[in-house]
Amino acid sequence: GPTWGGAGFEMRQALRPAAQTARPVAQTARPLALRRRLSTLHGGADALRKPYPPSHVLTLGEINPNVLSAQYAVRGELVQRAAAIKEEMAAGSANVPFKKVLECNIGNPQAVGQSPIGFNRQVLSLMVCPALLDQPGVDALFAPDAIARAKEYLAAIPSGVGAYSDSQGFRIVREQVADFISSRDGLPASPEDIFLTDGASKGVGFLLSLILRGGGSDGLLVPIPQYPLYSATLALQETHMLGYELDEAAGWSLPISLLEAELEDAQAKGVATRALVVINPGNPTGNSLPYDNMVECIDFCAKHGLVLMADEVYQENIWDGGRPFHSFKKVLMEMSPRPNLQLVSFHSTSKGFLGECGLRGGYFEIVGFDPEVKAQLLKLISIGLCSNTLGQIATGLMVQPPRPGDASYEIYSGERDAILASMKRRATMLVDGLNALEGVTCNQPQGAMYAFPSITLPPKAIAAAKDAGKVPDTFYALALLEATGIVVVPGSGFGQKEGTWHFRTTFLPPESEMTDVVDRMTAFHADFMGKYA
Repeated sequence: GPTWGGAGFEMRQALRPAAQTARPVAQTARPLALRRRLSTLHGGADALRKPYPPSHVLTLGEINPNVLSAQYAVRGELVQRAAAIKEEMAAGSANVPFKKVLECNIGNPQAVGQSPIGFNRQVLSLMVCPALLDQPGVDALFAPDAIARAKEYLAAIPSGVGAYSDSQGFRIVREQVADFISSRDGLPASPEDIFLTDGASKGVGFLLSLILRGGGSDGLLVPIPQYPLYSATLALQETHMLGYELDEAAGWSLPISLLEAELEDAQAKGVATRALVVINPGNPTGNSLPYDNMVECIDFCAKHGLVLMADEVYQENIWDGGRPFHSFKKVLMEMSPRPNLQLVSFHSTSKGFLGECGLRGGYFEIVGFDPEVKAQLLKLISIGLCSNTLGQIATGLMVQPPRPGDASYEIYSGERDAILASMKRRATMLVDGLNALEGVTCNQPQGAMYAFPSITLPPKAIAAAKDAGKVPDTFYALALLEATGIVVVPGSGFGQKEGTWHFRTTFLPPESEMTDVVDRMTAFHADFMGKYA
């Protein structure tokens, strides 16, 4: 019988059929008698209420050591200090010389004021609440093509967005992704090769779990500077990060000779290199690879039997018309003779002009994989059941936006063009301001949404950082935060050439605030350099 009491027990008893509640006396008496005997044997009622011994609490020395070693600078010390400052400001106890914390540490456009695209949010609203489609006046609230798109999705997904999808993702969305890739590259794509994921990061994690075998003998070629997702994931999986340094003086180019040297060095150390990661356009560097350099990367991977992991989430963020975006798949398919290559390409709703970071939508496409390996990949993904369904719909909306002639096309294209044009202006404004600072040089970004300036720090500043137990660029970035409220990420969190210091900053704050951002940075930098001259 139940061990809980009170009104809830009485109500439950009252609701039971008479056959259940009217038990024979012997049946109800025996358990009570047994309890009394046990109570007597163990010292009475007080003995039954003895406190449990103190429970053991995990300590840092007992958790997975790989978690301790993993670092993710984008959400690291600077962000934690910024969060503390914001709490102090909200409580009225902050003693800071600024009125607002500007989060330039992460590519999170809507967190700094970018508005979502209207058409996409209309469709998502109708997917979350399909009953709206039956309400009088729905035509006055939603665009006709948004209504039509929601009905199209709901017809293909009768259970709606509240039920699990197939582990690979909604078929209709994967078909839309395949159409997008085919239109972009002029080449066929199959929905069977497309997997919908919670942003690109989750897809990267799946592929690394598939490719890397554990045991500390595998390695992954990763660009330096790199996005900390890769270094953190490799630390968790006890895998060697084989960093190849991009050439800052040559616009962050990718020298193939460095890849060969790094691979040879890994082999000499008994490390089995499994894959090459290329981020194009680059994060944090903002570079966009030229076509010929991409051909070299493909040849290198084919020659050495490496999987090529192409992180292409910034493909809509191209600022240099002389360096247009080319997908690695397109470059591969245009090569003659075509190399045998295993290629994975990642994309996300978080970047571009959508900035739908919180919806966690994304996909990856695989090319050249063995069918049996592909089946194991699907098994791995199915352990988590499926990616979130609203993110899947957001991915469909990303790859199949309103087209010319659709009711929402003019508004949609206007929103898109305004966001991208403003980003380009902000990039130029920020980088010009950075290059005017003493000891700072910064390449003009060709793509993505970041600047990665190099800082020449005075010896006294480096000595002060050492005394404070900080890496010099972290010391600089913390001082910048305390003086201006601007949050950036130290270059040491991404990796950098020995003896150089950098920081990464987005150019995502509203255009109306960019002049203030540059002015704050300029005043701070002059004071900092003067203090440690």
